[in-house]
Amino acid sequence: MTVIVRDFRPEDAETVTRVRRACMPFEVTTPASLLFGFETANPAKKYRLLVAEREGELIGTAHAGIAYDSSEPGQSFVTPHVHPEHRGHGAGGLLLRVAEEHLAAAGATNVYAWVLDGAESIAFAEKRGYRPTRSAHFQRLDLANGPLPGLPTLPPGAELRTAADFESDPRPMFEADAEATSDEPSDISTDFDDYEDWIAHTWNDPLLDRRLSTVVVVDGKVAACTAALTDGGTRYLSGMTGTLRAHRGKGLAKLAKTDSLHRARAAGYTDAFTSNDAGNGPMLAINRWFGYEICATEVRHVRALG
Repeated sequence: MTVIVRDFRPEDAETVTRVRRACMPFEVTTPASLLFGFETANPAKKYRLLVAEREGELIGTAHAGIAYDSSEPGQSFVTPHVHPEHRGHGAGGLLLRVAEEHLAAAGATNVYAWVLDGAESIAFAEKRGYRPTRSAHFQRLDLANGPLPGLPTLPPGAELRTAADFESDPRPMFEADAEATSDEPSDISTDFDDYEDWIAHTWNDPLLDRRLSTVVVVDGKVAACTAALTDGGTRYLSGMTGTLRAHRGKGLAKLAKTDSLHRARAAGYTDAFTSNDAGNGPMLAINRWFGYEICATEVRHVRALG
């Protein structure tokens, strides 16, 4: 039975969402977010969303593009997903090959991919010339039944707001995100200086719930924040939690995350997820304090193209 790979069509959104959820149940994906990423991608990203079909049934997908905001040219990414019930028919290898050919033609010299930590997945990557670089842990918290710590005492001069309070002027949120993100462990360096691009692809992301995204303001300025991504139903994901350098060591990240989790549970969310670099000890410790448990591990891999 032949497997074919073709480009994504908007009418595929529901099925691609089901495939991604089956492969990555600890992420938050919706048809709206898929369409948003597909329709608003920066042209410099050379973004391509592929799907694999077998006997007319959509069984896999891959998204690939250029890291256009990297300070180092030629960096790119790809991540193939094949539904667990349809593996072993060559869909993953074909998706990866088509994506790599597209990236090479777009000028990529290195391609990065996340691979679930398991013998079969790691062997798949290594067989195709990928080597591991770093790991990240997915973690889950039972919001419906698990206890949540109480809200810590606010430090002097601090107050809690939400991202929704910055809708008239999101620039302070951009500046905080840029500083915190620049200190995150990453294989690809990023020039985080394009405000309009951030508005288009981060602030306007349909997954971002601004009312659940807590911001700690100290003396009138953003000091820490956590971004809440949700599916509008039961699933909540911490997209980014960070503290500005001048305010680190004061427990503000824990404060922001505690408030956001309480808001999420009050809004009816039952499953909270997050992901951290395996070497990010401080955030892993904070998440253990909340009661998060590791539910999966991904290994970042890289391959040189050409």
